[in-house]
Amino acid sequence: MARMKFICDAERCIECNGCVTACKNEHEVPWGVNRRRVVTLNDGVPGEKSISVACMHCSDAPCMAVCPVNCFYKTDEGVVLHDKDICIGCGYCSYACPFGAPQFPSQGTFGVRGKMDKCTFCAGGPEANGSEAEFEKYGRNRLAEGKLPACAEMCSTKALLAGDGDMVADIFRNRVVKRNKGAEVWGWGTAYGSKQAGQAPAKVEGVKK
Repeated sequence: MARMKFICDAERCIECNGCVTACKNEHEVPWGVNRRRVVTLNDGVPGEKSISVACMHCSDAPCMAVCPVNCFYKTDEGVVLHDKDICIGCGYCSYACPFGAPQFPSQGTFGVRGKMDKCTFCAGGPEANGSEAEFEKYGRNRLAEGKLPACAEMCSTKALLAGDGDMVADIFRNRVVKRNKGAEVWGWGTAYGSKQAGQAPAKVEGVKK
């Protein structure tokens, strides 16, 4: 079964924020929450890079490890989701996540934080696929409709890629070979392991290929 993953190609991202807008529009994300955001490194300096950041649906997700009520779970496709009916809003996941994905909605009186919210890879939640309850809590379930996340589909430069991890890595690797630069992709090693997308597998001594 496919293992769903994100890649953002910093060489192609133009900081248009189309991915952010697509996510908010698709899921009617609550005020104060950005399930996806664009971060610019070395802003204003020659060679600055922009990167689209959201939940990376890590292979060994730290949010799952620290949640005291085990509201996080992983689907067969490797998508990390959470059950808002179980969430107690303690915020441990927001401190543990290296990508700042889990966030509190800014609704209600001061100090009332409510349930955590985060990117779902457009895979909904534990409720029935396509149900009103699922949409109200988690947004649209595009994966159940056979579609990819809206943020990646709306990316005008195809900097943001989403889908089967092997296919996404192959696309990025081909780009690196053609342009001969940009072999490392931000966040890949942290989320999915030490091997970077775009790099050739390390040679093992004594093994012939």
